[in-house]
Amino acid sequence: MKRDVALLDTGFSPGKALGLFAKAHPEAGAIASFVGKVRPDGDVKVLELSHYAPLTLPGMDALAGEVEARWTLDGLLMHHRIGFMRPGAPIVLVAAAARHRRDAFEAIDFAMDHLKSRSWFWKREKRADGWHWIEPRAADREDAARWDV
Repeated sequence: MKRDVALLDTGFSPGKALGLFAKAHPEAGAIASFVGKVRPDGDVKVLELSHYAPLTLPGMDALAGEVEARWTLDGLLMHHRIGFMRPGAPIVLVAAAARHRRDAFEAIDFAMDHLKSRSWFWKREKRADGWHWIEPRAADREDAARWDV
């Protein structure tokens, strides 16, 4: 299985990355993907994602290993931004190539649930009244907890 896990400090094109991923997996019967973007919520000017470097990429790689252990995949892609982003900018791209759609769908769902609520990133937004830290919502934690066995 081919794995592409990356931490990016500059912008990226999800469409281009997904196109290259699909081309690299011609044997796959299914490719599922998720793109997360900075929401254009009201007065949010900038989103900042910071992280703890010694844990982030190794943690993402360990998460990819857990995804591979649970589902039969031909390939897995996880790209995540850090730094400053404006509304509409892509933050994360997760894609899975598999022989069957269910494996691809569930693999990206699992990966996103964990990246959203159990990851190594700190998120804050700059609004008109200053910077505000953003915590995972209770629903995000519940989504991740459903995979615990």
